[in-house]
Amino acid sequence: MSKKIAGLIAATHTPFDGQGKIKPEAQEPVVKHLVKNGVTGIFLCGSTGESHSLSTEERKEIAAAMIGYAAGKLPVIVHVGHNSLPEAAALAAHAEETGAAAVAVSAPSFFKPPRAEELVAFCAEVAAAAPRTPFYYYHIPSRAGGTVSALSFLEAAHNRIPNLAGIKYTYEDLMEYQQMIAFADGKYDIMFGRDEILLAALGLGATSAIGTTYNYAAPIFRRVWESFDKGDLTEARKWQLKAVRLVELLVKYGGLDCSKQIMKIIGFDCGAVRLPNRRLGADEIKFLEKDLHRIDFFADAV
Repeated sequence: MSKKIAGLIAATHTPFDGQGKIKPEAQEPVVKHLVKNGVTGIFLCGSTGESHSLSTEERKEIAAAMIGYAAGKLPVIVHVGHNSLPEAAALAAHAEETGAAAVAVSAPSFFKPPRAEELVAFCAEVAAAAPRTPFYYYHIPSRAGGTVSALSFLEAAHNRIPNLAGIKYTYEDLMEYQQMIAFADGKYDIMFGRDEILLAALGLGATSAIGTTYNYAAPIFRRVWESFDKGDLTEARKWQLKAVRLVELLVKYGGLDCSKQIMKIIGFDCGAVRLPNRRLGADEIKFLEKDLHRIDFFADAV
């Protein structure tokens, strides 16, 4: 129903101040940084943005601020997923009112939809709250759990959600990924969400990718993509391996707070993560910075 957003889309962090309150104004310099590094869009309030640790009002405030800062520069996809259907619908309506380029919804994670039919019914109501805005289903089994496959959702939603634009696919089933790209003659935008295997997705026809590391390592991933487009697979593999080494550090240091600390190291203070996520200690942050130097992160990505 809309023009597909191609390229690297950064899943941005929600910034907090020293007292743990949201700090929406900290997003403005991040937008300028992303534009400079060749990012083509923003995915807001997803897993990286700690959406399920935020109140509905906080999510609205973050969305309104980011959409304002990014206006005329980058399209903003706002994740509005929530375990409460009314809250998700309210977030979707707000995103449309404030000018979001699209909205996205992950599956409810406490009462998990038992079948595609229930998941589609839930998403259809949220999508209807923002009828003029493209809608994406956010498939992330590692967080949302459940047994409904992305392909079965797409098949069931195809004629049920008028503003369905596609799927954010944060999973590693490359067979299913290729099937979804081909579904309905390629009608839907299947955004790839696993940074560490981007090159594999490009080989299957990916045209867009959403990831955390694109906040601070977009130059590395742009080289992966550009080398692939030129047919230089040796060079593409070299840069993908550099990306893998970065992702290894995220795993080593616990993921989300590590990502926020990298942002701080390169000059964008997004604060620490909100509990119950684990925060790195001072010594761990020092070791992280040493490891970033060890893998030549600052030469390759900054």
